[in-house]
Amino acid sequence: MAETMTPSITDEQIDKATDQLRAAMRKHREEIPKDVAQQALGVDNLGMRMFAVFRQVVEAMANMITRIVDVDNTQTPETVLTATGRKPYVDNTVVTAMPKGKGGKTEVIFFKPRPEAYANGLITDDNLEKEFEFVGLKPADPCSLDQVNTDDPAFADTHPNGTHWKNAEGKWCFAAFRRWHGERIVDVREGGRDWSGVWWFAGVRK
Repeated sequence: MAETMTPSITDEQIDKATDQLRAAMRKHREEIPKDVAQQALGVDNLGMRMFAVFRQVVEAMANMITRIVDVDNTQTPETVLTATGRKPYVDNTVVTAMPKGKGGKTEVIFFKPRPEAYANGLITDDNLEKEFEFVGLKPADPCSLDQVNTDDPAFADTHPNGTHWKNAEGKWCFAAFRRWHGERIVDVREGGRDWSGVWWFAGVRK
């Protein structure tokens, strides 16, 4: 049986990656003393160390799921949430204040954090925010996430998914979709949470 080969990174992509590294180093050159920079250039396998960071980003992005939805921002958060058809476990005050994105055609990207981001099988909202940064995304607004789960109710059966944001008081809030005790449910609450490894997180491009 013929083996399917995955195309490798191209020379053009390699050039683009090195151009970005060059631009970043020039932008921040005043932060690096010349003598110390020369010492760093003598470190064994420096190139492989730098490549390892790029490979981490690639591996994280390879484990992503994309959904395109049409978000109607004229609807109230309550209406959007009701449209999911899920049993709600919500704080109505949090629902009313849910932030909205740009609306219209929206690309929502789901990912899982790196294993090292978890402590004892859980990841905090603060560390989750760092994982969004790592993969170059920002948390999806809950209305866009609602639309994903409205369009595809079965998605959360196999991919429990959520997003988070800070309210006006700077407290973490979250929206989470999953199947629990045979029911499709949605949680929208304040206070943040520690997320287990089963969760996928919804982001949008910056």
